[in-house]
Amino acid sequence: MDRFLQKRAQGVLLGKAEKQKPTREEADSSGEDGGTMEKRPRRESTGDASHKAGLSWRHIRGEGLNLDYTILFGRAEADEIFRQLEEEVEYFTGLTLSPKPWLPVLERVRDRVSDMTGQTFNFVLINRYKDGCDHIGEHRDDERELAPGSPIASVSFGACRDFFFRHKASRGKPGSRPGEVVRLQLAHGSLLMMNHPTNSHWYHSLPIRKKVLAPRVNLTFRKILPTKK
Repeated sequence: MDRFLQKRAQGVLLGKAEKQKPTREEADSSGEDGGTMEKRPRRESTGDASHKAGLSWRHIRGEGLNLDYTILFGRAEADEIFRQLEEEVEYFTGLTLSPKPWLPVLERVRDRVSDMTGQTFNFVLINRYKDGCDHIGEHRDDERELAPGSPIASVSFGACRDFFFRHKASRGKPGSRPGEVVRLQLAHGSLLMMNHPTNSHWYHSLPIRKKVLAPRVNLTFRKILPTKK
């Protein structure tokens, strides 16, 4: 997995991560995936979804689960952005991150997400998965720097990959309650909004898919609190 971190006013972090983990890039403009059965999440098909900012949305709801999914970019525009990301983004390996300036292609995607959702973001983390063997295990995006109650916007380019959600109370511990895994497919040019309180109750992951041979780049836009000096 390769990583890239970007701060809005200050910069981006570059590098490459370990094999079988995705690439990351973050951007920050703050300047500074018991006993009872949980309720089956309600899902709306694309055709029946309501329209928000002219897009057709699929809404997924459950116990503490609040997701909205749409195709944000048409094929031609998504291809162009994917090509630019592959050409312009440098990635880093390891855990030491250093901020870099925002690239125009990242600002372009961020501004489109904001225009379509009404949400503002000052940070982006970019993960690059070279193929279906690159993956990431169950986790929550629970960094202390995240603004309380703010959504996370996940935009995908390249290979379509499965994306799983599992409730924190059904993660295989002794005595844990059984629960459904919510499965999504994140398509080329798609946007997944992980709205509050999803990240407090649900873990997400990107599983191995050995038949996927093409790369995928994922941008997760966040709103983080200003760094205290």
